[in-house]
Amino acid sequence: MPSTHDALVRRPFEGIPAERDLVAMRQLIPAATVAARTTAEHGSVPVTIATVLPMTWPGVRRSDGSVTIGLQANVPGGDLSRAFGQAIVQALAAEPGTPIERVDLTDGSPRLQDVLDLTGEFPLTLHETFEFWIDPESDRTPEVEAALAQANEAIVPTAAIEGLPHAFWVDAGPKEHLRWVLDADEDRVIDAVARLHARRASGVGEGTKYVGSFRAEGLTVPVWDLPSGFGAEGVEKEAADLEKRFTEALETTEPLTALERRARGGIVARQVTLR
Repeated sequence: MPSTHDALVRRPFEGIPAERDLVAMRQLIPAATVAARTTAEHGSVPVTIATVLPMTWPGVRRSDGSVTIGLQANVPGGDLSRAFGQAIVQALAAEPGTPIERVDLTDGSPRLQDVLDLTGEFPLTLHETFEFWIDPESDRTPEVEAALAQANEAIVPTAAIEGLPHAFWVDAGPKEHLRWVLDADEDRVIDAVARLHARRASGVGEGTKYVGSFRAEGLTVPVWDLPSGFGAEGVEKEAADLEKRFTEALETTEPLTALERRARGGIVARQVTLR
């Protein structure tokens, strides 16, 4: 039998107010941070939850004593929450200025839900550079500057959509995309898309197209292709109407029509799971 920390947890961030943003940071967003704090039991220490850290470290104890973790790190076990909870505990025990290069996971390792103060607001900030990597009290050597510049060049332009919470516009080069992290049951999301698709109302706006969805950390992420130049601003103009249509379709409980069932079959075939 697998040990406790090897057991797969399909929705590891459930119960954290920022769950949908954390899933996006793990899978979709190149450079972002969320501000948090440990519980009083763990010292009420400021914690920055980041997308990624230098060398893809799982965590670091910064010179000021605060902790930063990088959600895109490769960590052991089947529960991301337990792995990153352990990363925070290890960082708290480390000397200031020390990176956590490896998570030493045990069955007694705490989860993020145990370590973080869940009454906080968990504000999300998207960044255009990895400048948040830099410790204000450390020297900015030429090597550091070169590594930062190289990392910055790899950032794909991304923006949070005003008026559509947990939705993100991405400029992927030849195409633009909208990715919307939802916490509704996956079958309900697929049914909703099918209902809209059957009446040709599943797009975001003119020239846009629903193309499928991701399954990521237990949540469903519908994806739309957008024409070049549509931009985050174009999505924001359609955000209220899209949310209204999608919410109404999600709340509909009537059986799917024959046309909607055919649409659903095509949609299911385009589902992808991200690990």
